[in-house]
Amino acid sequence: MSRSPFSLRRLGWALILALPLATAVAQSPAPPIAKPVAKVDTIHGDILVDNYFWLRDRKNPDVIKYLEAENAYTSAMTKHIEPLQEQLYKEMLGRIKQTDLSVPVRRDSFYYYTRTEEGKQYQIYARKKGSLEAAEEILLDENVMAQGKGYFRLGGTQVSPDHRLFAFLVDTTGSEHFTLVVKNIARNAMLPDRIADVHFGIQWANDNRTIFYTKTDSAQRPDRIFRHTLGMPNSSDVMVHHQPDVLFGLGITKTKDDRFLLIGDESFTQSTWYYIDAYRPADPPKVIAAGRPNVEYSVEHHGTHFYIRTNDNATNFKLVRAPDRDPRPENWQTVIAHRDSALLADFDVFRNHLVLMEREKALTRFRIRDFASGAEHYIAMDEPVYTVRWGGNPEFDTRTLRYNYTSLVTPSTVYDYEMSTKQREMKKRVDVLGGYDPSQYATERTWAKAPDGVMVPVSLVYRKPLVKDGSRPMLLYSYGSYGSSTDPTFSSNNLSLLDRGFIYAIAHIRGGQEMGRWWYDQGKMLNKRNTFTDFIASAEHLVNEKYTSKEKLAIRGGSAGGLLMGAVVSMRPDLFKVVVADVPFVDVINTMMDASIPLTAGEWQQWGDPHIKEHYTYMKSYSPYDNVGKTYPAMLVTTGLNDPRVAYWEPAKWVAKIRATRTDGNLLLLKTNMGAGHGGSSGRYDNLRELAFRYAFILDQLGLAGVPSVSMPE
Repeated sequence: MSRSPFSLRRLGWALILALPLATAVAQSPAPPIAKPVAKVDTIHGDILVDNYFWLRDRKNPDVIKYLEAENAYTSAMTKHIEPLQEQLYKEMLGRIKQTDLSVPVRRDSFYYYTRTEEGKQYQIYARKKGSLEAAEEILLDENVMAQGKGYFRLGGTQVSPDHRLFAFLVDTTGSEHFTLVVKNIARNAMLPDRIADVHFGIQWANDNRTIFYTKTDSAQRPDRIFRHTLGMPNSSDVMVHHQPDVLFGLGITKTKDDRFLLIGDESFTQSTWYYIDAYRPADPPKVIAAGRPNVEYSVEHHGTHFYIRTNDNATNFKLVRAPDRDPRPENWQTVIAHRDSALLADFDVFRNHLVLMEREKALTRFRIRDFASGAEHYIAMDEPVYTVRWGGNPEFDTRTLRYNYTSLVTPSTVYDYEMSTKQREMKKRVDVLGGYDPSQYATERTWAKAPDGVMVPVSLVYRKPLVKDGSRPMLLYSYGSYGSSTDPTFSSNNLSLLDRGFIYAIAHIRGGQEMGRWWYDQGKMLNKRNTFTDFIASAEHLVNEKYTSKEKLAIRGGSAGGLLMGAVVSMRPDLFKVVVADVPFVDVINTMMDASIPLTAGEWQQWGDPHIKEHYTYMKSYSPYDNVGKTYPAMLVTTGLNDPRVAYWEPAKWVAKIRATRTDGNLLLLKTNMGAGHGGSSGRYDNLRELAFRYAFILDQLGLAGVPSVSMPE
């Protein structure tokens, strides 16, 4: 992808050499070498030399040859672990109930669910009318639609209010450019309406013939909301809202009571929401509250009021309400006051109850309020370290809250909670085949002291008994960006590590919101380095407390967590034995300088804008591509050729630069999925094989490839 002429003039780039050929030979045991091509950029008086800028041109056959050469090298260097990868894959697959059913979710008179069948890669969407004993009606079989395609993913599904039509978004490349398709369920036929290049987010109006969808600009920023009428040509679609500001993106949703369609117009620091009467979809959108700097809010509707979660003079958010006839901030009334000790992470409304999701001390919990009496209570949880999340709750007029519960030792469990009687019913716990016994494992939380004195929570799970003598291998995972919290959840796949003696650990570092909104604020922009030093402090703590040792410590992170991997190995290469960096965001300066790249401009409020000297200097201090050192642990770096979120060239350039600079002999591998995007392979079996490869690499580099598991599934 080339930059715009404006960017070329502004930055004054010069290509000094011609594009080279990749010098690697397929199947050669020698690593591929990408010859340098100097692209020079001057910014804030600083000269940046990018020798591998040429790898951005995916249309250049030499780029594809280079990526294929890296894949061939990776294949050659991991040939010996193929039996281990296959063993791990069989172990992981053996724990999964391949033919399975989700807990049906009731909406009106229908029960909606998904199911899987053994041997099939994808889900089947289905429903039953009236009762769970009724005949099944298949809405969509992804396996049928995916036939003959190397990649298949749905980007969203929506059933029309009258339950006759099923709208869904299809991506067959991994690029996240979706096609909107509508199916007549009763006739089992697709309507002629098809809309290409649609983004995430579709929503029906209550007339059952109007559907709203999202489009993106050239940088894949959702900047327009359109209205389509079934049976009409796409050319007649009406643009309902457009946001030209590159810092903002749009989304479309609907209130729980189906009264209003909501358009969210948001940046990382500011929100504006618009509402449209769902029974009058042609009406122009009305604003709830005009955007104000550093004020974020989200919206639901109940009775005659909008309920609004906002950080307006409330760092950890508060809940207010406003009359839907005039919801301006002047009419906001506090419902739930701000608290310094707990983050109001989310909320939901039912006819008789308000449900709050709170975060405190790195734990989530539900707080229930009866609208009529104002009485409140919390739902009791079973373990000291756990995670609760929303289940499917589309029904407004119900006293039952559905939620998901899990921990590092408890498989995902669906509960129905009667909010008036406080009675809980377990609807389903994910089956773990092969004789999993949770009593053989333990989970705990420890706290690491960061350089500035802040205590960082770390969640752990291991097979009992644990003797803290430093002999245990460990996989330490983290993310730490965008306010996304990494909660402790169960994974049957991790049993393949735990049964080999591993401790699996999650560092809840700043950049997430585990400890409240301030935890996020202290891990972004000019505080971003806290994310990396928190992770290093967590690793040092685990070594010092003899949970593990440097020689047995593996780390993993992906996307922004891949930036974390790149930053910490630049800062402390001696602390880790092996690293898996998945789709890593590592070329921070070059990417954030280029607003034509998807996600860049909006994220100037997340990482900083390098056009501003202070931001540039700070970002350059940690950018992995700009801080390549001489020594690195063994590393596996993965990417996808069609990735729209972190372009394949970032990890490719990073690996090429490390190869040219490093002096150690540790293994460095780049593995590119040539037909997928940010999430890797779309099929569940293919995705599992990719995970088995990563775990086989870790075991091999820790010298544990030949160690058998304690328990093997049948």
